[in-house]
Amino acid sequence: MPAASPVAPDETTRLRAATRAIEAAEKFNECDEFDELLELLLAQGQSPSEAQAWLAYAMASSAMGENHLWQDMGLPSRDALSALMAEYFPALYAANSGNMKWKKFFYRQLCARAGIPICKSPHCADCHDYSLCFAPEN
Repeated sequence: MPAASPVAPDETTRLRAATRAIEAAEKFNECDEFDELLELLLAQGQSPSEAQAWLAYAMASSAMGENHLWQDMGLPSRDALSALMAEYFPALYAANSGNMKWKKFFYRQLCARAGIPICKSPHCADCHDYSLCFAPEN
């Protein structure tokens, strides 16, 4: 399980993140991975709800961006994103036991679902890209 439970973002932060993600959605939803990532998030949600589906769409859209996921969502920190993951997608949150960067974690999950091996080493800790996947996000 990831380190400590993060502090949940307030409603204003959630709305700001959602607005930015929705504004970017048209640009990014043409990407091949968008539908796959949206499906992954929806399948792993806490319980089907409008808020959960909306957040899954916002995350999938934002994941098409060039920055860290939390930045592309307009969130103040990675902890705020982790709090959303813990609340709305607890199975994915728990599966990210090594606290891998969320965007990399999502793509790793997509590759695993497709049966595509992505690790260059038998274990992440042995991989020379470890610092890219697990380094702090600033």
